[in-house]
Amino acid sequence: MTTAGIPVVAPGLADGQRVRAIVAGSMGNLIEWYDYFAYAFTALYFSSAFFPSGDRTAQLLASAGIFAVGFLMRPLGGWYFGWYADRHGRRAAMVVSIVMMGVGALLIALLPTYAQIGALAPLLLLIGRMIQGFSTGGQYGTAATYLSEIAFSGRRGFYASFQYVTLIGGQLLALLVILVLQSTISPEAMRSYGWRIVFLVGAVAAMTILLFRHVLHETMREDGRRDDAGSIRALVPHWRAFLTVLGLTAGGSLIFYVFSTYMQKYLVNTAHMAAPTANWVMTAVLIPFALMQPLFGLLSDHIGRRSNMLLFGVLATLFTVPLLSLLATVRSPVAAFALVLCGLAINSFYTAISGLFKAELFPVHVRALGVSLAYGIGNALFGGTAEFIALRFKQGGHESGFYWYVTCVCLLSLVTALLMRDTRRHDPLADALV
Repeated sequence: MTTAGIPVVAPGLADGQRVRAIVAGSMGNLIEWYDYFAYAFTALYFSSAFFPSGDRTAQLLASAGIFAVGFLMRPLGGWYFGWYADRHGRRAAMVVSIVMMGVGALLIALLPTYAQIGALAPLLLLIGRMIQGFSTGGQYGTAATYLSEIAFSGRRGFYASFQYVTLIGGQLLALLVILVLQSTISPEAMRSYGWRIVFLVGAVAAMTILLFRHVLHETMREDGRRDDAGSIRALVPHWRAFLTVLGLTAGGSLIFYVFSTYMQKYLVNTAHMAAPTANWVMTAVLIPFALMQPLFGLLSDHIGRRSNMLLFGVLATLFTVPLLSLLATVRSPVAAFALVLCGLAINSFYTAISGLFKAELFPVHVRALGVSLAYGIGNALFGGTAEFIALRFKQGGHESGFYWYVTCVCLLSLVTALLMRDTRRHDPLADALV
């Protein structure tokens, strides 16, 4: 296949090779996101060790602030790894980003507390999160590009959906590790050292990707790489695609983080559920959420990516306020499960093809950069700040204002979906491995 007369990919992978490459790329994604979400799910246990003064909301607010700073590193990571992937290949970029994530997890696992080294403790925690944020900024775009390019033509929605299956799997695995620890050690032990075990598991898992890197077949040929590949200058002509990704990422990422990572704290801090109960609810809800992804991906193969995005925008705009209002007063874990699942089902119209529709909007020589950078900026501005803004509204006594903030951002995504290009008219990944 060619792009502008330049051969970019050598075709001819057997079906088995493609499937193994998709599995390997997806497993790397799982490890990456386990490490990233470990922070969000253990904050209830370690926040007092690094931010000793204040009530629970104040401590969680400080932890959420560092969580948000990690997101602010994503555009930098997206720019660097996007450039690297477009110039040197998708496989190398994915491996490097996952190893870097493991380094950040190891640093956090070994950190001394505020009582031991004072203000240096939260500073080192911040550095660990910055490393992880930089890594994640690169992993998302390169994994999205890789899985989109190597997937079977005509079934790309289905296979690309496994990026979020494993992203959710990373969340689920982090929660399961925490639940196992909760059932085997005391709450005091969890606050003392149990949370460290969660990060150590992630650090070790990240290094295992090196054992499987030979299964990841590169989707770009050396002789097909343009001199300006991965450069900002080459990306500028595709500014419409960039803004489309930015607008859709705003609502999609915000809803995702509201109903996944922040929801654990929301159920504890607002609905007043016990922390173990909230953990079980969120663990249970992630299973059907993960199973939904291939189904919504298949749906996009039939109705088109734009139609998926339109459905997401309409439903998220209409139902965010009712769902969050009901969850604020919920007492039954079963009712909480059902309401959170409704929110995540709406989000699935976006998540199942989140990487794919972005990759389809850019040509191969700036594909990884365009996906990574636009996603990194959108996620930093809206996804990464979700907890911080929600807790600020709560601290100010106007928590319902956050519901309307989320609704307005989803309305922005709906408008973006109305204006986006319909990729059903041609194969936008014809320059990739087929």
